[in-house]
Amino acid sequence: MKFSEIVQKLDVPFHSLTSYDDIDPEITGLAPIDNAPTGTLSYIEGGKFAAMVNETTASALILPPDEQLQEQAIERGIAWLADAEPRLLFAKAIALFYKPFRPDVGIHPSAVIHPSVEIGRDIYVGPNVVIQAGVKLGNEVCIHPNVVIYPRAEIGDRTTLHANCTIHERTIIGANCVIHSGAVIGAEGFGFVPTKSGWFKMEQSGCTVLEDGVEIGCNSTIDRPAVGETRIAQNTKIDNLVHIGHGCQIGSNCALAAQVGLAGGVKVGNNVLLAGQVGIANQAVIGDGAIATAKSGIHNNVEPGTIVSGIPAVSHKIFLKASAIYSRLPEMYQFFRQMKRHTNEK
Repeated sequence: MKFSEIVQKLDVPFHSLTSYDDIDPEITGLAPIDNAPTGTLSYIEGGKFAAMVNETTASALILPPDEQLQEQAIERGIAWLADAEPRLLFAKAIALFYKPFRPDVGIHPSAVIHPSVEIGRDIYVGPNVVIQAGVKLGNEVCIHPNVVIYPRAEIGDRTTLHANCTIHERTIIGANCVIHSGAVIGAEGFGFVPTKSGWFKMEQSGCTVLEDGVEIGCNSTIDRPAVGETRIAQNTKIDNLVHIGHGCQIGSNCALAAQVGLAGGVKVGNNVLLAGQVGIANQAVIGDGAIATAKSGIHNNVEPGTIVSGIPAVSHKIFLKASAIYSRLPEMYQFFRQMKRHTNEK
């Protein structure tokens, strides 16, 4: 479509659009700025990428409100529009060109569905799906091949279950959720009581609840507890290979990157960011808006709005200072040895 059509569909304020009529290229797709062929739309987020504006072969750009960058684009004859959140606008532009695969409505003859299952309208159920007794499926649910849904689970409207994921008994999944391939939702928590003769299995009678808009990545696992519930609040996004232990409570609008692991009973507030491979010990409480950088090992509570790093996790500022010193430890060790030798000689 024409660049001007894209701007119109994105509903960008007029004052953010270039005002010259001679630059309105045909846009055939989107691309990263360092590898953007002619005919594509790309974006940058700030002045540190100014050199890329001079080098890119993209036909149009989404820029921040930076007059220098805009002048660069004009000099090169590149159509542009400006927005305070270029990445967000670029994401919206992608949605104009790319629509995720969705099968046609229907139930494949190889699917095994218990007669008691409640089925909403306009759903898709793929080959070899198994849906057990008492399950409730909302409207426009999409279930890809080989999914297994255990008894009495509930799947909300417009939720998508990708191939080979497993939804265990009594799990409740809200509307507009996405469960990616290989994820296991609501399986038994790791509950064993030590005895003199070995481990006694504590049955996991609780349930798992995913509120509206939650997305779970490939091969992630969310366990149900012995009693009560494990709950993921609305619009939280969980990456691949993440483990959420039994009884955890995760707030809304959180983001958990790959290989994060939460032990049982962890409480995570709203708008929390956990970077890759963060580990959180039993019963820890993470306050609203907190951030844990990659590989942080959290053993204690984290106050709201703070950034922590390291193992064990400490304030990010302290971690940076300690990291700067770390590379100098051999030199410091030699210095202290010399001081000790000098003191002993006296």
